[in-house]
Amino acid sequence: MADDFVYAIKRHASTRVQAPVFSVFSAYVLGLKDYGALLHAEDRKLLAGLPASALDKPFLDLRRFPLAGAEAPDPHTLRIRILGKYPQWPYWMAMTFLAPIPWEADAFYAQPGMAGQGMSLETWPVGTGPYMATVYEQDRRHVLERNPNYRQDDLYPCEGAPDDTPELLADCGQRMPFVDRLVFRAEKEKVPIKSKFIQGYSDVPEIERPEWGIEFHADADDSEATRRLFAERGFRFPRAVDVSNWYVGFNWLDPVIGKGDTPEQQVKNRKLRQALSIAIDWEEYVRVFPNKGGEPAHGPLPAGMFGSRHGTPAGFNPVTHVQVNGEIKRRPLADAERLIAEAGYPGGRDATSGRPLVLNYDYQRIPTPELKAEMDWMVKQFAKLGVTLEIRATDYNQFQDKMRKGRQQVFWWGWLADYPDAENFLFLLYGPNAKAGNDGENAANYANAEYDRRYERLRLLDDGPQKQQLIDEMVALLREDAPWTFGFFPYSASAFQPWVHNGKPGVMVRDMARYYRVDPALRVAKQAEWNRPQWWPLGLMALAALAVAWLARRVFMARERSTARGRGATGARAGEGAGA
Repeated sequence: MADDFVYAIKRHASTRVQAPVFSVFSAYVLGLKDYGALLHAEDRKLLAGLPASALDKPFLDLRRFPLAGAEAPDPHTLRIRILGKYPQWPYWMAMTFLAPIPWEADAFYAQPGMAGQGMSLETWPVGTGPYMATVYEQDRRHVLERNPNYRQDDLYPCEGAPDDTPELLADCGQRMPFVDRLVFRAEKEKVPIKSKFIQGYSDVPEIERPEWGIEFHADADDSEATRRLFAERGFRFPRAVDVSNWYVGFNWLDPVIGKGDTPEQQVKNRKLRQALSIAIDWEEYVRVFPNKGGEPAHGPLPAGMFGSRHGTPAGFNPVTHVQVNGEIKRRPLADAERLIAEAGYPGGRDATSGRPLVLNYDYQRIPTPELKAEMDWMVKQFAKLGVTLEIRATDYNQFQDKMRKGRQQVFWWGWLADYPDAENFLFLLYGPNAKAGNDGENAANYANAEYDRRYERLRLLDDGPQKQQLIDEMVALLREDAPWTFGFFPYSASAFQPWVHNGKPGVMVRDMARYYRVDPALRVAKQAEWNRPQWWPLGLMALAALAVAWLARRVFMARERSTARGRGATGARAGEGAGA
């Protein structure tokens, strides 16, 4: 029903829901910002007199309050009014943020006692998807079963990407989903997840995670025996470049590595950032750390979306790379040494005081042995130019607090696109989106008036030549200013058993399970073949037991004979003495 979509939009303004995209929606959906203030006031009235710790709260019925920007004139018509033009809105309509929610479900879970029993939309969701939850055992086991009321027009696609195999389109036009039941068992460690997959006891390591294939690719590269085993068993690890990135950023607010206070200092700081961007060898990084495999980035936009020139002759970063005989190579270290000297730090020392340049590297996780190797590698990259890099690794909450206050200097960060539009990456460097002060997603706090003006035009444009030109200009500004060392675009690779068909890593949408088709007979056969009982250890144990028994008997008999001889000799001597 269209009313369910309207109710879902209203819930983003509710105080009862954590809605991370409310700030985005309220900027475009007519009246949503004021609607949020209204709901806050109404909720305070409902909660008046209740302790803050109360689990049961009166039902906040959003139907009582109309929203100007969303309405349902009839059960099958949804009307949303947007402020101005926003070409990205159709992407939001396809995301879970706008999944329909019936008011009856909200009212049901607001009943007294529900919250105390852990009953909520989070644990027992209500929706219209292909599966419904039938078992919920927290941190142990979850079961989804086919929704008997699921729509019948959800058919398997007949067209795919250019590199899709004919097998991947074999179910063209067939009604989905193909699998009747999905069983999830929570595993807390990586080793048992991998072992159960290799033994055939799981169809996929994790239903929605697209990085397990990278793990298995790395295992195969490390061992020829492992490679043969994976090939013999028919495991498939299809791989693609994900619509995400990892990078090292520089805080624009920092006096040493950031923008700079004067025009002269701005030039010096920019050359320092450029020198470091050349020195950090991302091509080496993806080779040395295969579990973080991907393609070195020359800008903020991964391949697969309009405006990206990644992987094309025109797509390389001339600040950090050069083209030699048609091949793109990282600039020699001498170029970085020249730039850092011009920045006022020849050999990594302040030209005036002679003191070594020390930079702080903020990392968002506690350094485990695996992560420490990556951090040591990063320290070596800066050391190429004589720069000392101090590691400041913290837990994620502390790291986030530091980022919000703008106290970082050099930091590790990444982004997973919400939708495949250049705007969703370029807004990460839009000045008003600064993390410090505005709590936005511009983690580098980068601010460039020329970039911001172009971004404000870009976000209103449909794909076309004008948008491409703006993107090229904005990327050129970023390469010159170097607020990031662009890092790499990680691979997305899933892992599938030979009996799982239609397996493909989900780059944007993580609902791959409704496409999967499973051959249960082949699964049973392969499980039996791969896990045949080994009887020879039992035979060996039996022989060992017989040997132990024989040795024990031999020792016992020898002891008995020795005792018997000892007793006989004593008796004879005693008799001889008596007779004498």
